[in-house]
Amino acid sequence: MKDMTDAVIPPQPRDYHGWNWSGFFTLYQREIRRFWKVGTQTVAAPVVTTLLYMLVFVVAVGPSRPAVGDISFGHFVAPGLIMMAILNNAFANASSSLIQAKMMGLTPDFLTPPLSPLEQVAAFGLGAATRGVVVGAVTALVIGVLPGAGLQVSHLWAIFYFAIGASFILGLTGVLAGLWAEKFDQLAAVTNFVIMPMTFLSGTFYLVDRLPEPFRTASHFNPFFYLIDGFRYGFIGHADGSIAIGVAVTAALSVGLFLWCWALFRSGYRLKS
Repeated sequence: MKDMTDAVIPPQPRDYHGWNWSGFFTLYQREIRRFWKVGTQTVAAPVVTTLLYMLVFVVAVGPSRPAVGDISFGHFVAPGLIMMAILNNAFANASSSLIQAKMMGLTPDFLTPPLSPLEQVAAFGLGAATRGVVVGAVTALVIGVLPGAGLQVSHLWAIFYFAIGASFILGLTGVLAGLWAEKFDQLAAVTNFVIMPMTFLSGTFYLVDRLPEPFRTASHFNPFFYLIDGFRYGFIGHADGSIAIGVAVTAALSVGLFLWCWALFRSGYRLKS
């Protein structure tokens, strides 16, 4: 009889020491490759759209618009347009990724591997943030060489902080929308009736301080206002609101939305049904 000690010992479960870095980077790279594979649609197209906005404002509208304080209208509106591109693309990346995975039955691709809900949310959120930052950076580089619309830098830390923070916040918002939506038209409703109005009514093209009441006060309850205002402050050195409040709102939204997404992933909300 064969000695039991010669029996094959099954391999022990792999110990990831609290964080599965390999799995996390794999899912993160999957999100990057997903939008980079169709870069013409996901990067180039948003840049061209933003440039068209910029050309209209600078060439057609700019000459008839007075300067905003001591800043030309082109220099004022450019950061708002860049941030608008960041917000829209970060949201679109995470939301479309999740809704496609749900509709095509691909959720086991990231639910079956040994990834915790924390790692899954981080990968989707950072993947979306990466697309937002990439689109924003390319847009800024192109706008920077346009005549009459060059960018000046006043506070570099604010540019990086609010660009990365806004990308992460909208990426997590896209995760929430992708989890909730069961059809593409539901996702389109969130984009058209929530994201787009909040973006346009947050001081993208105008000074909030010049709005009449109660619209001026209402604008300060729009979180997008603080993202755009802080980002613009990094370029022109002027802010409509408090930068300290903007920094706090950005940090609070990042943490709050991350925990919300984590709770939904942990419960399997509309992922395991």
